[in-house]
Amino acid sequence: MLTRRQMNRRAMALAAAGLLGGGRLTETGEAAILPRGYKLVWADDFNRTGRPDPKNWGFEHGFVRNHELQWYQPQNAECRDGFLFIEARRQQVRNTHYRAGSRHWQTRRPFAHYTSASLTTRGRRSWRYGVFAMRGRINTHPGMWPAWWMLGDNKPWPACGEIDIMEYYAGHINANVGWQNPNGTTRWKSVFTHLTKFHDPDWSNQFHLWVMHWEPEFIRLYLDGQLMNQVDLRQTVEPRYGRFNPFHQKAYMILNLAVGGAGGNPAHTAFPGIFQVDYVRVYQGEN
Repeated sequence: MLTRRQMNRRAMALAAAGLLGGGRLTETGEAAILPRGYKLVWADDFNRTGRPDPKNWGFEHGFVRNHELQWYQPQNAECRDGFLFIEARRQQVRNTHYRAGSRHWQTRRPFAHYTSASLTTRGRRSWRYGVFAMRGRINTHPGMWPAWWMLGDNKPWPACGEIDIMEYYAGHINANVGWQNPNGTTRWKSVFTHLTKFHDPDWSNQFHLWVMHWEPEFIRLYLDGQLMNQVDLRQTVEPRYGRFNPFHQKAYMILNLAVGGAGGNPAHTAFPGIFQVDYVRVYQGEN
């Protein structure tokens, strides 16, 4: 049962994002309003102590993608005081997949010099359409690459489709949707917003609310009620797969804090780096 403080915090956060009440999106996109008939179908408020709920989250392990520097391990994710803390550390660990003489980036390094965590609902829960909300505070120091994103259950990447509801690196907040072109390359509809555009030097120290409206016709991505990106899903059909549309399929979510890669050089960054999450919620219509 939620405490009064937790209920008040939930109500204030939803009101700030325009998620209380009914109706459609405003024409100017100032608020993402929860459509009538939508209800909460899944949530994690991280109101526990220790590891995140294993019914909700699994973990990625080791070197995973993008030539990043961190070794993913579950012990870098912890719940306390009603929050999830994903912690990037400057820490040397042995690469258990190391192979002497290998040229592959995941197996040629005997050690990782950074660790972090990547949580995923893959194999536990996936969704098709809905309103998705995450309130969090992200680390924007050099080398940090926090993200909250979704991948389709079907097909390999990029045919599965990718939605980056929240992504930060190299000074920019990003709202991206990607899918496969007929020639096998990835097509992106991306919006990059430099932190200076928010005109708030304390922006990175505050909590913010990221929201996605995913409907059969459109994906719309919001930050603190402001429309950041919009994609017409009539444009995302993949002819290679018999006019398969990845955004009409179910997708699972990932919460992670990467180090290096597109995030840049973390050599002069103070560690640990923290990606702090208040909650993640999914709303869907009754039909």
